Amino acid sequence: MDLKTVCRRSLLTITAFTIVPLGVSEACSLLPRVSEKIICSAAKEISVDAEPHMLSSVPAAARRAGKSAWDIEAAPTETEDPLPEGAEIPTPKPSEEVIGALPYPSGLDDNDGEIQKTYMGNYSGEQYFDLDGGGQVRNCTYHTNEELKEYSVMGKAFEVDPSDPQPQVLIYHTHTTECYELEDKPYYDSDFGAKTTEPDKNMTAVGDAICKELEANGISVIHDTLVHDYPSYNGAYDSSRETVTQLLEEYPSVKIALDIHRDGIETADGVRLAPITEVDGREAAQIMIISGCDDGTMGMPDYLENFRFACELQSTAESMFEGLTRPVLFDYRFYNQDLTNGSLLIEVGSHGNTLDQAVYSGELIGKALSRLIIGE
Repeated sequence: MDLKTVCRRSLLTITAFTIVPLGVSEACSLLPRVSEKIICSAAKEISVDAEPHMLSSVPAAARRAGKSAWDIEAAPTETEDPLPEGAEIPTPKPSEEVIGALPYPSGLDDNDGEIQKTYMGNYSGEQYFDLDGGGQVRNCTYHTNEELKEYSVMGKAFEVDPSDPQPQVLIYHTHTTECYELEDKPYYDSDFGAKTTEPDKNMTAVGDAICKELEANGISVIHDTLVHDYPSYNGAYDSSRETVTQLLEEYPSVKIALDIHRDGIETADGVRLAPITEVDGREAAQIMIISGCDDGTMGMPDYLENFRFACELQSTAESMFEGLTRPVLFDYRFYNQDLTNGSLLIEVGSHGNTLDQAVYSGELIGKALSRLIIGE
């Protein structure tokens, strides 16, 4: 079976970070070399009684501890265990082969969980700084904000030729089965784990929306729709790494590789938060770009080039669609971002958002990326 489904029409691995929540933007890693004052410690920063727009100063996977503070360990997290040394990397499955393996459930009628919409806007704090072109960055590393500001205005470190018929962009999903609510409602069924192998209801649908916009602007794109996290969740990043590596070898023209996920923001008492904004009269799921920083052990020598791209994409999206973005998370993450200098992970909404909101955000990401590439 071919390693890809083409939507083209015209570390070492995650083992250094084994905690992966329902979404992948877990609380910032605590690394020995980082001074305590710059560690992402949400519990020290904000009370849950703060205004809703201030919720953005909480790491996306932070959990609420009681009623007084956010605690990054206050709720269970979903973990992806590292593969044993020498273990075989799981083979990804074509979407059409597993479409019925994990169907989106019907009859979700318990309504025993609460969903709260929230807007995660701008805020201040020593970890944050504004980008000149729009949007913000949350810096959870040893780099100073002043140093990162200098990189943030440099622009991407690669050139993309939108007229080149060869693929310029790769869209893929390490956690393909992540999905959303199908209805806009203030509650959810706690039996639902927000995963499905149905491609029109999981991250593939969001990726399709991004691809459609790129293609409409004449930009050639590959959409890897292989399911990397079913039946084995463990090893998903190993699996997607193999796929992306082979695609890059086959299509060396690819400059940009985006791993599209959805977040999993949930409080200790089970409230699922849905980050929402309004664009042109429609609700859109807010997005968060994650750009990894190398702590000296990850083998990502060009991570600041990825960061430059993250800042340019963030500012482009925010200037076009005000309120769409949450701050770029710049933190000690790997996520296979050593494979290109245009590699990023993007969280699109959370498991409290609806599929329609997420797909609309995919469309907006595609529009923003098209403008960045075309330069108009």
